[in-house]
Amino acid sequence: MKIMMFAHDGSLNRGCEAIVRASTSIIKEKMKGAKVFLASGKPETDRILSKVDGIYDGSPRSIKRYSYEWLLSSVNVKLFNNESYALGKIHNNIVKHIPQMDICLSIGGDNYCYGEQPGWYEINKRVKAQGKKLVLWGCSIGQEDMSYRKLEDLKLFDLILARETLTYQMLKSKGLNNVKLCADAAFTMEKEELELPSGWQLGNTVGLNFSPLVWKKNEKSQTAVRDLITHILKTTDMTIALTPHVMENGNNDYEILQKYYEEFQHTGRVILLPSHLNAIQYKGYISRMRFFIGARTHATIAAYSNFVPTMVLGYSVKSKGIAKDIFGEEKLVLGIEEISNSLRLISKFDEMVREEETIKETLQVSIPRIKQMSYKAVEYLDQLVQ
Repeated sequence: MKIMMFAHDGSLNRGCEAIVRASTSIIKEKMKGAKVFLASGKPETDRILSKVDGIYDGSPRSIKRYSYEWLLSSVNVKLFNNESYALGKIHNNIVKHIPQMDICLSIGGDNYCYGEQPGWYEINKRVKAQGKKLVLWGCSIGQEDMSYRKLEDLKLFDLILARETLTYQMLKSKGLNNVKLCADAAFTMEKEELELPSGWQLGNTVGLNFSPLVWKKNEKSQTAVRDLITHILKTTDMTIALTPHVMENGNNDYEILQKYYEEFQHTGRVILLPSHLNAIQYKGYISRMRFFIGARTHATIAAYSNFVPTMVLGYSVKSKGIAKDIFGEEKLVLGIEEISNSLRLISKFDEMVREEETIKETLQVSIPRIKQMSYKAVEYLDQLVQ
């Protein structure tokens, strides 16, 4: 059984890395003889992934101006309003591998949260035209993200695996009968525990992850996070470990966290984790924290899966849905509008500290169930090809 993962833009996003790592592991564990290949937009960043059987350059290619392909694309688009030929050429680095595969897994968990995706739609059509199985793996999609065109694309899939209940219920309400509920594979990912940095307090360190993605959506949130740091330093004796999780150009957590570090390092209670660690190494640090505050979904998954009480600076349906499936409510998840409110952030942090033991007890009951739901994804995948 040959499986190709696509719609992955490289492992500088440690969440994307976590999805590939964990998904490859559970697929190979449960589907004997399965070979997993990865088509990546940035293949040079994925050499750290040892369990995949091959990494392809899946980056889009440009069509050279005035070439035969360019002229044919122009005619098709301008005269027939048909972009299929052009998109096929642009995404040929993925399309050319379809014939050798049995299953194609679209793995970008929230790719469908960011407007129309004509490139992915075209690849999906070509997968189905060649009689291959098409699966949307561990997705989150909000009601606000849906469109007629997107719904028509989703109908093409042989199987859609929603990673939380809110997405599952929304897709079912749209009349899609190819949807199953699972959990994000990253809940099952292993961890690697490196030596603790100077200043880390065993059992008394709070992790803080913040991202430019959230800051750009709500610019005042940067000030609110600064006020939260000040509050933690004033009212507790905890060390704060600033924890990056995405290091992409123009979307680099480390750059924004470094500014906080420079501002507060004089306190001796703020440390900045390095930017070069991989997903399992970040998980190793997060697992040894007392609390975690995070904007990146897979950083919060690393915390939840190690029973660390977590406050989520959420910006989409996935944060709310994952928390709801763990706690039965959207526990300690702040929406994009709320995170510019310093008092709200501080009050939620104080709530987390007050309820520390109760939250840990809930996680210890819920996380084994959530991990079983991660494995359900592979069961559904296996049933598809039986």
